[in-house]
Order: sequence, then structure tokens, then C-alpha cells
Amino acid sequence: MERRSALAGLLCAGSAGLAGFASSSPAAAAAAAPAPARPARPAAGPRPPASLLGDEIRRLPTSRKVLALTFNAAWDVDGIDTVLAELRRRRLPATFFPTGTFAEARPAAVRSIADAGHGLGNHSYSHPYFRNLSTTERGDEVRAADEAIRAAAGTEPLPFFRFPYSATTPDAIADVNDLGYAAIEFSADTNGYLGPQGGMSVDKAVERAVDAFAPGAIIQMHVGSNGAGVVLDAEALPLIVDAAVADGYEVVDLRQFLVASAQR
Repeated sequence: MERRSALAGLLCAGSAGLAGFASSSPAAAAAAAPAPARPARPAAGPRPPASLLGDEIRRLPTSRKVLALTFNAAWDVDGIDTVLAELRRRRLPATFFPTGTFAEARPAAVRSIADAGHGLGNHSYSHPYFRNLSTTERGDEVRAADEAIRAAAGTEPLPFFRFPYSATTPDAIADVNDLGYAAIEFSADTNGYLGPQGGMSVDKAVERAVDAFAPGAIIQMHVGSNGAGVVLDAEALPLIVDAAVADGYEVVDLRQFLVASAQR
């Protein structure tokens, strides 16, 4: 009840004065075929530890009151400036998961994320259902996305993969792990990307995040929206952070959970 009361106060205080942002439908995301197979990721550099391999990760392996903020990017960019400005104002880290087609279509947006110091994971090249792909096709999707993100960002992407639609299977997770990636999913999706026409609001997005608060929670948001002229997650972000701080949580960088190659 105390958490709910605190949340209600935060929502009342923060909902006023927040501007909406135009967006386009995720159905417009490109579905171009990925490039041919490429070599797997290099072995050097920080890698996922054993605790992040072998299964989908929906909560980080820690008992501390920490949580991670993550954002998917697969269609429009309308919320990116607002999200990056809020993270910068609060000096908070986040991890962004763009698709390869997004990186090719919106290289400046991907570069702005990297220049702000945030990590870039991999959300596939064309956002397909991985359960419908062969091992070879999954590898092509992951490698093509890695190349596109690397080219757009001018930096090394992280060895974190997030499945499109969160549609994981044991075989697909094993394939991604074999490529050197941890399958980083989420404890809760705010569903802000659905927009008002999908029955969502800022209050509901915040509530979904707060209900998932637990040690190691991973909160999934989106930098775009499903068309109704607003990016709810961009508006919800400061309220989610306020609620986390009020509940004694620290926002941490997923990169803290990587280890040197020799420690795997």
C-alpha cells in the first residue's frame, strides 16, 4: 500500500506538462533480408559470464536492490531525444537494443545513443520470430545487426541479444549463446509502445514497471510508439525513476555484469 500511495503521488506530480511526440507504427519496420553469414563475434573483450548463459535472462543475478533500464528501437525515433535528455539530467545509464534495419535507417539516432555513453545491444536485423528460423538464419540475423549497429554507432556493440517479440526457445537461446551473446529479456515491459489507442497511458506504463521492482529487475521500454502521436515511455521514464529512487533502488549499467573473456 505504501508503494502504491507513493506511486500515486509521483504520477500526480509528474503527469502535468509532459508533451506528446509524433510516432509511426511498428508495422512499418523494415523486413529486408539480412546480409550473408559473417564470422562470429571476436573472443577478446568483456563477455557474458556463465550466469548469463544457458537461459533467457529476465532478472539479473544479484540480491542487491538494483534495476536496469532498457529501450528497444525498431521503428521511429520520436522519443530518443527526450529519453537521452532525461538520462543525462539524472546521470543514469541505460542499454538500447536497436535492430539492424533501424541502425541503417536512423544512424544518427544510434550514434547519439553511443555518444551519450550508453550501451548498445542487438535486437536482430529484421525483427523476425526466431523460432521460425534455422540456426544459420539466426546467425545471419545477429551478425547482420551487429555490423549495422557497429557502423552506425562507431563503437563496439555489447554481447547482449534481445529476442524480437521476446519469443525465445531453448534452441534459439543456445544459438545466440554460441555466437557469444547473452539473451537479455526483461522482468516487465511497460507496454508504453502500444500507445493510447492500445489502451495504455503514462500511469499504466509506470505501474507496470513499479510492479516488477525486485533485485536485478530489467525494465523494458521503447523509444517509439504505435502511432497515436505520443511516446508514452519517454513521458513515463522520469516517473519510473522517481518511484525506483523512492523505493531504495539504484539504476545500474548492464555492462557491470560482463567479465573478461578468461573469467567465463
